[in-house]
Amino acid sequence: MKRNLLSVASLLFGTLFLFMGNGLQGILLPVRGNLEGYATTTLGLLGTSWAAGFVIGCLVAPKLVRRVGHVRAFSGFIAIIAIIALVSGIIIHPVWWVLLRAVTGFATAGTSMIIESWLNERATNESRGAIFSLYISITLFGVVAGQMMIPLEDVRTPVLFMICGIFYCIAMLPTTLSTAASPQPLKAVKLDLPALYRNSPVSCLGILLVGIANGAYGTLGAVFGAGAGLSDTSIAIMMSSTIFAGAVMQLPAGRLSDRIDRRYVLAAMSAIAALAGLLLAILHPDSPYFIIGLVVLYGAVANTLYPIAVAHANDFASAEDFVKVSGGLLLLYGIGTIIGPTIGGPVMSMINPHALFLVTAIAHVLITAYAIIRSRMRAAVPVGDRDAFTTLSTATSQTLTPESMSLADRGTAKTPETGDPALKYN
Repeated sequence: MKRNLLSVASLLFGTLFLFMGNGLQGILLPVRGNLEGYATTTLGLLGTSWAAGFVIGCLVAPKLVRRVGHVRAFSGFIAIIAIIALVSGIIIHPVWWVLLRAVTGFATAGTSMIIESWLNERATNESRGAIFSLYISITLFGVVAGQMMIPLEDVRTPVLFMICGIFYCIAMLPTTLSTAASPQPLKAVKLDLPALYRNSPVSCLGILLVGIANGAYGTLGAVFGAGAGLSDTSIAIMMSSTIFAGAVMQLPAGRLSDRIDRRYVLAAMSAIAALAGLLLAILHPDSPYFIIGLVVLYGAVANTLYPIAVAHANDFASAEDFVKVSGGLLLLYGIGTIIGPTIGGPVMSMINPHALFLVTAIAHVLITAYAIIRSRMRAAVPVGDRDAFTTLSTATSQTLTPESMSLADRGTAKTPETGDPALKYN
């Protein structure tokens, strides 16, 4: 186990700085854009373009990696991200930012796929779970650490953009200087969304709606904070606390979903997220403590929805179909994160910054209603036949690709009728 972890230590070190850059840049652009007076609709397009680029990258990047190799592709993708971060600090223009953000999303998909395939090849059956958990923890810590850089410098200067560039350059060094052999070429995963929907309607629609809610909040949460009168420090604390609250809540929510029908847990968590969102949208609180408290409650439950929905889908799938199922769900989540900011920006412009949570509340109410309806139409999988819950923060799922799903150590789901692995379309 220790030997396996040591073999990927340098790669994980680079991953930490990559996600620190991602976390900082992700919050810096909307905060600076808001100070520049950009329309909320435009700021929402930053998230839309990034998510669109990321989805395209998941589909196209493997071909580029197979053509030039992992190390060259990895260095090239990070160089692109670093250049864009620096250019964004020089060219302060909304149209350029939106266009460049799409390229960043594309390149981020490429770097994530390379990291995940590299880790997957170095992992053994004994170390796979530990490496996957460590990878998720590092990405989570990296995003939060990057966000907390915001209070350290005036966002009106290009300094924070330069720090992003430094983080990305550091992230490139471990793999560039490594003498370890490159992993095998990336494998293409054929996705079948109609079959995926037949497998688990709740997971498909639920994850699409989770993507809409989280895409809207992830992109426009900082804009909401500024509109609600929070300081840069309070905005950073709010965004980071949301991620931490979601990470802490994952295990109890997941364990609960292992014991009762996951759809009930999905419905309950969505209902709480909807309630927190409606309170923010209706009450318009001005106290920073009250705002952050409600947002933390929102994040604690909203960030549990994605892994519960994935686990529910895998309850009805064989171990052989796990990567295919999870890859399809990631694609649906990506589509949702494209839709969320596109809707959220105009709604906030037409109503007020607090209306962001009206968008998220509607998405969560729909999840609650559909999960309850489907629970009446289809029996739950018996506890002994369920797939084991795996913690997966939605903050990191925005930068996960189907390659990461091979890292998770999963048991083989068996049908109660035959005891053989099968995709259960019933």
